[in-house]
Amino acid sequence: MLKIVEIDHLTVQYPDLKALDDVSFSVKKGDFLGIIGPNGAGKSTLFAAMLGLNTKYQGTIKFFGKDIRKSKDYLKEIGYVPQKPMFEKNFPATVKDIVQMGLQHESYVDKIDKILQQLWIHELSKRRIGELSGGQQQRVFIAKALVNDPKLLILDEPVTGIDQQSIELFYSILRELNSKQKITIIWSSHDLDAVNQLANHVACLNRTLFFHGQSDEFFTNEKLVKQYSEASMQEHMHHH
Repeated sequence: MLKIVEIDHLTVQYPDLKALDDVSFSVKKGDFLGIIGPNGAGKSTLFAAMLGLNTKYQGTIKFFGKDIRKSKDYLKEIGYVPQKPMFEKNFPATVKDIVQMGLQHESYVDKIDKILQQLWIHELSKRRIGELSGGQQQRVFIAKALVNDPKLLILDEPVTGIDQQSIELFYSILRELNSKQKITIIWSSHDLDAVNQLANHVACLNRTLFFHGQSDEFFTNEKLVKQYSEASMQEHMHHH
């Protein structure tokens, strides 16, 4: 099975903090990997290194078998949805405009309508992005990430601040993308129940990787779940 992502001995050192310490894991084609960990665990740091936004790391990151230090071609095969996409409330772009910004080939224009329908935002296509609810906006950014038919979708806590109904819809869309369209997904989340339901693999990150494997192996192991919950609680107390 083709490994889409291979991360070997990844360490990210800031002057006063080791954000990631010797992290190694791989993701195979068709996997749905849930990355869990408390705030400050290094999830966003990991994504920044994977997306080539932070090049000051030790270790190796490979996508589709190639070292990302040698070529940026891999970025064309990836859709990325950040935690909270930044834009001005009065930004004049419509939903359709935003999705079109994701296009790399003009020939894909006819795909915009298809993807808007798939994400249940077709009827919003002429609305301005600033007028939409958080859940609707997030679906627009997923549409933008998907419009080039990526082989891999990376989502950084994509449901932060979104209402429950939108979250349910969002999760069912992710499930369908993975099971029907065979898109490989890497998704960081605080929602253990959702990770348990959706992801077939789990990576448990708290600067180091203290678990990577099958979801059911993690969630049926009370000791591991307890260890994770305690680490999260301590981190939470530490930040407050």
